Amino acid sequence: MKNKVIEQYEADENMMIQIYVQWCFNHDINPVDLYSRAYPNQASNEVMLEVMESTEKNSTLIDTGTVLYVLQLFGNDDLAFVVSEAAKT
Repeated sequence: MKNKVIEQYEADENMMIQIYVQWCFNHDINPVDLYSRAYPNQASNEVMLEVMESTEKNSTLIDTGTVLYVLQLFGNDDLAFVVSEAAKT
């Protein structure tokens, strides 16, 4: 049961990353640069780099409210703040 919960969390986390990357691509924003502004002391996110390779601009439309909600749902408040600032420009 414990492994099932962990697998589900990882799958959900991957979906959050896909939503974030898609939103960034759709707004001509580099996801790695934006992530680095929110978390300057963290190493690169390998999952995000993998997702970036398979994401095409505008393949899925993601509104800003959705990406903010999903980021906050996973406790990425700093990234949500940076995304909301980027959305204003």
